[in-house]
Amino acid sequence: MSRARGHKFWFLLLGLALLFSVYLSLGLGSADVGLPEATRTLRRAAGELLFGAPSGDGVPSGESVPSGDGVPFGDSVSPGDGPTRSIVLDIRLPRAILALIVGALLALSGVIMQAFFRNVMAEPYLVGVSSGAALGAVLAMLLGWSFRLGWFSTVPLSAFVFALGVVFLVYLINRRRSGLHTGGLLLSGIAIASAISAIVALLLITSERAVQQVLFWLLGSLAAARWEHVGVVAPYAVAGLVITLLLARDLDLLLWGDVTGAALGVSVERTRTLLLAAASLMTAAAVAVAGVIGFVGLMVPHIARFLVGSGHRRLIPAAILLGGLLLLWADVLARTLRAPAELPLGAITAIVGAPFLIYLCSLSGRKRWPS
Repeated sequence: MSRARGHKFWFLLLGLALLFSVYLSLGLGSADVGLPEATRTLRRAAGELLFGAPSGDGVPSGESVPSGDGVPFGDSVSPGDGPTRSIVLDIRLPRAILALIVGALLALSGVIMQAFFRNVMAEPYLVGVSSGAALGAVLAMLLGWSFRLGWFSTVPLSAFVFALGVVFLVYLINRRRSGLHTGGLLLSGIAIASAISAIVALLLITSERAVQQVLFWLLGSLAAARWEHVGVVAPYAVAGLVITLLLARDLDLLLWGDVTGAALGVSVERTRTLLLAAASLMTAAAVAVAGVIGFVGLMVPHIARFLVGSGHRRLIPAAILLGGLLLLWADVLARTLRAPAELPLGAITAIVGAPFLIYLCSLSGRKRWPS
């Protein structure tokens, strides 16, 4: 009860931590910019936006990112109005915003999946989203596909389409007249994901093209983040948040089981279908722009429940803030620990998430669902 009463304090604290973390991240990286210069750049950019002040001198950026269509977009660094301006406004700021959105998408998908399956070990990739995205991305990179759709370039578009295709296949397999069979959904998702993982491994073994890019994508990265990539995922973040908030009460009731939920007025089949679609779309969008990043959707819902309780109207915003905060700092570590080289983002989250998973396994026999 005390956690529920203190949720406003945690929302305020997490929100301030998020804003401060974004600010700090603008001064951290392989290029020596620093917070004072980053602050001046932001102030000048704000003045230009508000008052139409002239921009800088057109010197190209001094901070490089990996190129090639596989990590995960292949966009080169576009020249800004000066080295610092380009680094802060064209590279670090969109990267920080994208980290917040991707972390929020994975965390929110984790909240949905854990309520959907009524299992605290559930996570966003459970029904084959990551394996489908991996297959699409690997095929695009190894076969040299080249096409675009709006802001989607080849690799993210292929990953997005294949991820949703696998989820739709799993859904069709388990669609019954009596409703959606969640137990079969889980088992068939695991089976199809295992088969696709074997196919991806065979493709990597038998091909010598772009293998390093493929492996980097499979471990997750925000190295190529740009403002257009923020535009790719933002609609899915807004749509997923709206759907989940509208169904927050139904999520609470579904934790008591389908029969109890139906008795209390929940349209179980419709709600489950909407929740699965929302979680799959959000996860597919996140994977498309950032690769496969594990453990965020598993860890964050548990931490959020500990802070604000299990009621979804409080849990959803807390998970969004925590997910963004976690992935932002994981990305800062990924690009600073071995600067100027970058570490895979998924490796950073796995180092934190694996001990957390072990801890959850140690509790599994004592308590099924945290209060």
